[in-house]
Amino acid sequence: MAELKRKLAIVTDSTSSLTQAMGQEYGVHVLPVYLTFGAQSYRDGIDLDAEQFYRLLRGSKQLPTTSQPTVADFVQAYKALSEQAEAIVSIHLSQKMSATLDSARAAVKELPDLPIHVIDSRSTSMGLGLMAIAAARAAAAGQDAAGVVRLVEGLIPKMNLIFTVQTLEYLHKGGRIGGASALFGLVLSIKPVLYLRDGQVEPLEKPRARKRAVERVLNRMAERVGSHAAVHASVVHCAAPDEAQLLAEQVAARFHCVQLLTAEGGPIIGIHAGPGTLGVAFYTA
Repeated sequence: MAELKRKLAIVTDSTSSLTQAMGQEYGVHVLPVYLTFGAQSYRDGIDLDAEQFYRLLRGSKQLPTTSQPTVADFVQAYKALSEQAEAIVSIHLSQKMSATLDSARAAVKELPDLPIHVIDSRSTSMGLGLMAIAAARAAAAGQDAAGVVRLVEGLIPKMNLIFTVQTLEYLHKGGRIGGASALFGLVLSIKPVLYLRDGQVEPLEKPRARKRAVERVLNRMAERVGSHAAVHASVVHCAAPDEAQLLAEQVAARFHCVQLLTAEGGPIIGIHAGPGTLGVAFYTA
């Protein structure tokens, strides 16, 4: 007897801060982004994990480069998933940050007979990751593609990503700084609090001390959560596990989290935001 297909497969990319193991746990297919150090290219989370990445980064004289999954990568993934599911919802980082959506959409054109829905999350890191997890949860509960697309599109304006960096150097070099470029002249004297607005990085505040910056991240989260009772949240960090654990404890104590994850931002986030990045992604239920 042929195995019955499930209704829906969920796809995202590794800028979601979802590792391959987390993808398997939550039912999300995570396509790796490419990292290039000199002449050597790696698939994020497959050929290179976060620990190996930071070891290479510290020893590298030049900032590594990144590139999105290729059209062929998407075609291969979509074809394989179409053997297992009736439809695919593919959710990816902001169009303003990457050409990943272009690759996904080009792949869809090559597979006109497959029901594939591509969504610009207008987010990244665990802002994107939380959307993918919510989509997978809804799919597992029996929602069809149209219902999951509506769910994700409803989450996009509700999603928040607020973070602080040790330096703006990485955002500046990587070209992902958006409206925060005005802060670059102050890079040596501040620990900026930044956020994602409509798919690009913008400044919120300019504290001079790390402790104050983390406090402001929490306070800004409180302002946005407001009187909502339930919060889905994730603490995100780049090579700052001790600070992330402390921040997660503070988030758990301060908010009613129906979901609270802690995630390493991963190499892609590490390249563009830099080691020491610490923040929260969240939305209200």
